[in-house]
Amino acid sequence: MEPARDLGDVTVVLPALDEAAALPAALASFPAGIDLLVVDNGSTDATSAVAAALGARVVHEPRRGFGAACWAGVQASPRALVIAFVDADGSFDGADLAAVAGPVLRGDADLVIGSRVRGPRDPGALSRLALAENRMLGLACGLLFGVRLSDLGPYRALRRDTLLRLGIGDRGQGWPLEMVGRAALAGLRVVEVPVRYHRRAGGSSKVGGSVRGTARAARHMAVVAARLLAERVRR
Repeated sequence: MEPARDLGDVTVVLPALDEAAALPAALASFPAGIDLLVVDNGSTDATSAVAAALGARVVHEPRRGFGAACWAGVQASPRALVIAFVDADGSFDGADLAAVAGPVLRGDADLVIGSRVRGPRDPGALSRLALAENRMLGLACGLLFGVRLSDLGPYRALRRDTLLRLGIGDRGQGWPLEMVGRAALAGLRVVEVPVRYHRRAGGSSKVGGSVRGTARAARHMAVVAARLLAERVRR
């Protein structure tokens, strides 16, 4: 793994909704000195207070939505060279940041996606439903955009200026797919690296693993995919 000093130009954005119980483990997993930015997406618990007490920067985005929280983090980090995104529930390992952001910092990739499917997982960390869902989304990325992925995971990194040029419009659960789709349509180098995946450190999942959450996410993804394909046809 690259030394932590190579990650000084990286800001890690952690969208958070009621993650006060999980944040201590999530933040502690990152190397010392990393710029950690927690985006409180309308939490009703002590998410903001816990994050601030642990030394993270905190911004508030009252408009609910994964994409809205990610975008708020981007806007709050104008000096970052590379932006990394990761869930705030402690399921991902901050020690994998070098593997995810390193290829972008070195100029070997434009967008790096961390794959939970390819990496080691704690028993039961990824349900069969979530595993199947993400494999299907990875397959869809190959069929629709020519990008072969095993997992449309939220642990990812790209240069901030690259992200701004992509012009991602979705502010909900379609954000991850739109990022990959627009990167592929722009001819960018999208690569995948294995990352570790743990059971969430606390709290409860807002989406993953439930039939209702999966269906809702699928609807968002379908709308985003249709819009991107229509844009490609018009080119």
